Amino acid sequence: MAPALSQPTVRLTPGTALALVGGGTAVVLVVGAVLVSMLLAVAITGVSVAVCAVVLRYLLASDAKRR
Repeated sequence: MAPALSQPTVRLTPGTALALVGGGTAVVLVVGAVLVSMLLAVAITGVSVAVCAVVLRYLLASDAKRR
């Protein structure tokens, strides 16, 4: 009879479980910070474009009144 091939078992000690939870938390925090900063960049860009549009509209309207 051939010996049974056993697959290696993964032993999860409290230290490795804590390391996995800490690593997962770090990944979530980093991804969250990146997404929030991207959202903030988009919001700032949108506000800047809106301000530029209002100023340009004002300048064009005042120029048209002068003529």
